[in-house]
Amino acid sequence: MSNDRIERIYQYIEAHGEVTVDELAALFSDVSSMTIRRDLATLEERGDIVRIRGGAKSIAHLSRRKEAVFSHRAGENVTAKQTIAQKALRYVQTGRSLYLDAGSTILHLASRMGECEPSFVLTSSPVAALELIKNSSARVTLVGGQLNSDNLCVSGSNSVAFVQNINIDIAFMAASGFSTETGFTTGDFNECELKREIVSKARKKILLMDITKIDTYLPFTFAALSDIDVLVTDQPPEEEISALARECGVEII
Repeated sequence: MSNDRIERIYQYIEAHGEVTVDELAALFSDVSSMTIRRDLATLEERGDIVRIRGGAKSIAHLSRRKEAVFSHRAGENVTAKQTIAQKALRYVQTGRSLYLDAGSTILHLASRMGECEPSFVLTSSPVAALELIKNSSARVTLVGGQLNSDNLCVSGSNSVAFVQNINIDIAFMAASGFSTETGFTTGDFNECELKREIVSKARKKILLMDITKIDTYLPFTFAALSDIDVLVTDQPPEEEISALARECGVEII
């Protein structure tokens, strides 16, 4: 019964973002406030919430939110990611200098790039670099910097400095969230800074994102819709986004 209550408390916190112990005690009136506090401690130990004075917050609503573990994300929406990667292949041009962002959708693209043979690929993703080495004869350069163990992305001040001296024809970017209000967002500040630098340098920016990322808000914005040239999705977005894309001259495929 206690496990069931803990899960119900977790779902309630996820739905509301931030709650108080008094609020939870009123909702679960069959147990004491002390029991509620112990349940919150259990959830915090699991890494699902952070306790605050008088209550708790969902990890998803904190500005220091971590993105999901890469291996978990890689197994989600696989068909959509494969569809996006196949669509994006048309923009991989032989003899061009490319950038591949980190992300599970980008990894699907990297695995298909052997037939296109770009001459040079820069990437912030060690796993994408390994995939490219296996399937392509392109010269692959990995951005230097700090490795994020959650999503296997290299970033940080050294990464930004590294890419400042490299010319990029076409950048294939990934986002963890998008809305018309916040633009394209990510959950890590260092990765945001690197993405911003790439967006500012690349001659053509292609954003790969499945439709489930729309109306998802993460703390750090690295680009607006008007900053990119092509948005590749698995399904047509809603008309409001399509209209804004047309206004900004962004191609949606």
